[in-house]
Parts: sequence; C-alpha cells; structure tokens
Amino acid sequence: MTIDFAAAETFLDTHARLLDRHRLRLLLGVGDEQAAVSALLGYRNADGGFGNGLEPDLRARHSQPACALHAFEVFADIAPARSVHAARLCDWLAGVTLADGGLPFALPVANPAGCAPFWLAADPNRSSLQISAIVAANAHRVARHDPEVAAHPWLARVTDYCESAIRAVRDGSPHAIELAFAVRFVDELHAGAPARAEELLAPLARHIPADGLVHVRGGTEEEFMRPLDFSPLPGMPSRELFGSGIVEAELDALARRQQSDGGWPVDFASYSPAARLEWRGYATVQAVWLLRGNGLLPRSPQRASG
Repeated sequence: MTIDFAAAETFLDTHARLLDRHRLRLLLGVGDEQAAVSALLGYRNADGGFGNGLEPDLRARHSQPACALHAFEVFADIAPARSVHAARLCDWLAGVTLADGGLPFALPVANPAGCAPFWLAADPNRSSLQISAIVAANAHRVARHDPEVAAHPWLARVTDYCESAIRAVRDGSPHAIELAFAVRFVDELHAGAPARAEELLAPLARHIPADGLVHVRGGTEEEFMRPLDFSPLPGMPSRELFGSGIVEAELDALARRQQSDGGWPVDFASYSPAARLEWRGYATVQAVWLLRGNGLLPRSPQRASG
C-alpha cells in the first residue's frame, strides 16, 4: 500500500483550510496542538459554539450543532493535550439541547448564502438522532482524555437521548447517515458500558447489509455509507458486523482513491466551489486518519516534504 504523503501535503497546502493543514501535520507526527486549536478558534463564536463554515456546506456565521461535531474532532486530535474550549462547547450545547435531551439537526439560519437546503429546512424544535449521535460520539472521544468533558452534565443527557432513540430504530429504513452515526455512537459508548453497547447495536445491525454499503437517500448515485463509515477503527463492536476481508478491501480501496493531485475525492454534492475544495481537504485528513488508525501506516510517518 503506497501513500504519497508529499502529494497529500501539497494538496492541502494548495487547496485546503489552514485547520485541515494543521490536522494533517498532527497525523504525520510533526504538528503543533496549539496551532491546530488556534486555527479552530477562528470558527468559534462568543457564545461558545462554532459556526462560520466549519461545516463546509453550512457557511452561516452563527453557531450550529453540526459545527460542534467538527470542533470535537479537533479536540480529539490534540490528545492528550486539552483545551478549555471543549468544556465551553459543552456549555453551549447544553443551551440548545431540546427537552428530550437531543440536539436539533440545525438551528435557524439567518443568511442562507452557501448553505445546503437540508440545513435550511431543518426543524429546530425536533431532536435529530443523526446529529445528536455524531456530536455525542466525538464528545465521548474527547472525554477519554478531558475530565471536564467526561463529567459535563450535557454529555450524560445527550447520551441518554441517543440510547433511547437507537432503541426505537427497529422497523422502517433509517437514513444511511443516521445509521452510520448511530453505530459510531455505540462504538464510543462501548468502552464504559459494553453490555449496553451490544444491546444497542442489535437493532442497528439489522439495517446494514453484509457488504456494508448503504445508499444515501437524496444523495448522488455514487454516495454510500461504507464499512469504514460505520466502523472506522479496529477493536470496536461494529467490526463484528463485517465478514473477513470486507474492511481490508475497503482500506485498500481507500488508499487507491488518492488522486493525482495528492488529495482524496468526495462522492457527495457540495453547495459552493469553496465547500467542494474544503470537503476534499477534510476527506484527505480523514483518509490518513483511517489508514493510520487501522495500522496500515506508521504511527508517526516521516514528513515527506519541507
């Protein structure tokens, strides 16, 4: 398996956000945790939440739950270092959490410029398992090294909501992204509550075929949730959903998807030219994270460029 790190860095240096350039450097073992947090804080608002296009297809200035999931990704990247802004993000999330403990898919958007229509059409008074599960999953990743996040009342509250909502996923056909994010939440819950996690995985597993490919309703023809979307890292209960060779084949295919310009493609539509490039930068960071996390790259590969 050959990955051209120099080309990946060149792609990000040419096309990607400063934030993703710092995230890649952390993965390559040459990054600076404080520099990554500083880049993230450019998206932070005075209320403690994040907006300003941190979610590339949601370019509105005001804080949004979808942006919180990306902020938690960065707070997880810097482990074992911690940032005071992680717990402050939990404070903001507590303020927008609905009565049942869940997060709305999106809050009202004042300026729709550059925003995907599904963000604009969201009901701010209805909890979304999709967004609640992935925000909570990433918060649990941070909680493993940040005791303030681990002890925050919001995390317990949203966790209870997600567990209840997942138990209700029995019949019908859950949306592919909601399904993938719910499985990711269950994996993160497993470390502290393995029996509960195994119970929660059962109603979700019935909706995932053996090949792990679930088409995204409303997306492009090529847009699927794939095995690594459901189970990005080994050692989690979700890996038991896939037979021998499925994940290995996906990892090999992921490595081969590196483009001639050094970056990785995305298979979904973007809603501005800027968002398209930003998603590719994000996807490139994600690809390196997946390959390294599955033991196919050295923990700290040598930087390939100056």
